[in-house]
Amino acid sequence: MNNNFEQNSRSGYRSKRKKTNLILNSLIVIVVLLIIFVGYHIFASGNDTASTPNKATVNSEQKQTASKKEKTQEAVSNETQNSDNSADDNNNQNSDESSTGQADQSQAVVSTGGSSPNVVKTTVNPAWRPLGTSQTGEHTPVYDTKSVDWQEMLNAMSYATGLDPSNMTVYWLGRDKSTSNASIGTVYSKDKQQVYRVYIKWVDGQGWMPTKVEELSQLER
Repeated sequence: MNNNFEQNSRSGYRSKRKKTNLILNSLIVIVVLLIIFVGYHIFASGNDTASTPNKATVNSEQKQTASKKEKTQEAVSNETQNSDNSADDNNNQNSDESSTGQADQSQAVVSTGGSSPNVVKTTVNPAWRPLGTSQTGEHTPVYDTKSVDWQEMLNAMSYATGLDPSNMTVYWLGRDKSTSNASIGTVYSKDKQQVYRVYIKWVDGQGWMPTKVEELSQLER
């Protein structure tokens, strides 16, 4: 009887122990799984936060970049436009002087009389400039009516007097013996109401430049 009791007691104890171990092992497995699950979500959430930028920040940066790009392009455009306008102004001024044969008269110094009694008034203008040339090399005045030098001298006299080339007749054009590489010419309008003696000089590499204009009362050399 005692033996049976002891056997039953041992059997019950072993059964309870097995159940306890099973429960403990199950709990351990559950805890490990929970730890793995929680750890995975923490790391996954951290990666997402680090790799995914804030949309508002991205939009702000994009707007700032676009604004800076637009300002840079605008500044370059304005600088280019200002440069082009400046060049156009200079070209227009040169073109106007070339096309009209007239220089800026605001700086002109006008005096009564001149080198002879036939001179009504004399004009000297610091604004006069050489008109350019297509000639190269050492220069010697050429008084051949078909030469390039002759045509460039006519252009200089037209420029100084304001007479249009189509309304200007050459009465005389020759060497100015008072100075080297210089010429004197007498020109008049076709109606002979405007008569001028024009002094011009050669500037190396730049062409003929007026130095003095005398308005005459009548034609003479």
